[in-house]
Amino acid sequence: MKKILIFFGIIFVLIAILSLILALNRTGSLGEKVALVRVTGVILDSTDIIEELRDYSKNNSIKAIVIRVDSPGGAVAPSQEIYEEILKIKEKKKIIVSMGTVAASGGYYISAPADKIVANAGTLTGSIGVIMELPNISGLMQKIGVETQVIKSGEHKDIASMFKALKPDEKQILQNVLDDVHNQFIIAVSEGRKMKFEEIKKLADGRIFTGRMAKELGLVDELGNLQDAIMLAGKLTGIKGEPEVVQKKEKFSVMEILKGEFTGKLMDNVFQGVSLKYLMTP
Repeated sequence: MKKILIFFGIIFVLIAILSLILALNRTGSLGEKVALVRVTGVILDSTDIIEELRDYSKNNSIKAIVIRVDSPGGAVAPSQEIYEEILKIKEKKKIIVSMGTVAASGGYYISAPADKIVANAGTLTGSIGVIMELPNISGLMQKIGVETQVIKSGEHKDIASMFKALKPDEKQILQNVLDDVHNQFIIAVSEGRKMKFEEIKKLADGRIFTGRMAKELGLVDELGNLQDAIMLAGKLTGIKGEPEVVQKKEKFSVMEILKGEFTGKLMDNVFQGVSLKYLMTP
């Protein structure tokens, strides 16, 4: 009796494995997949995006990664971190960027190193520049009779204080910082797009372009939608027919909803404080 149970157990396992193999073949899951990663909204942190990119880069069944960018940009460092991660993954897999409604400033920064960039004709992109916004409420404080007293360890320690106006030398210090970060942006786009530094510099005054304008300037490779980008990824990697697309499952727990809706909007507002930003502003 024991031998019969073992025999039928082995048969059951073999049938299950065979069924799985056949199912994978039917769906094209044996090395015929394209991963879709979405970068949406203001870029405040790179952790989740980089983790997702790394997971797909290690998956041998993923032939290419399509990054859907729908972002006006965001903080400088996270944008640079995503850019660098894309450069690393490009050594293993093809990276295609699909631009949505807007892929500007930091959104364009992370798009630049892709093997191909696909944009809609009406996509807003470009905005190659850096911005720092410093609120100044010193006039209001004087009107209401409130005075601030500052104790500092260095002459420029309170350079970004909202309780005073910038002095000319302080403004120059901040301008030098912005100029350096702006130069980093131009270099990144130049290397990512394989265009001359001077060509990008002429376009890097913060202006925006439509997808069609960007294509004429060499900032975008093709015009098309997300499906076009997916098909291009399949074509570049030799996938026959329409690729199977895999993407991270959305979480719908109460905490995730609160985090995504409430915290996300709150952070977008907080983000408008003092910081260097690759961000397209209204």
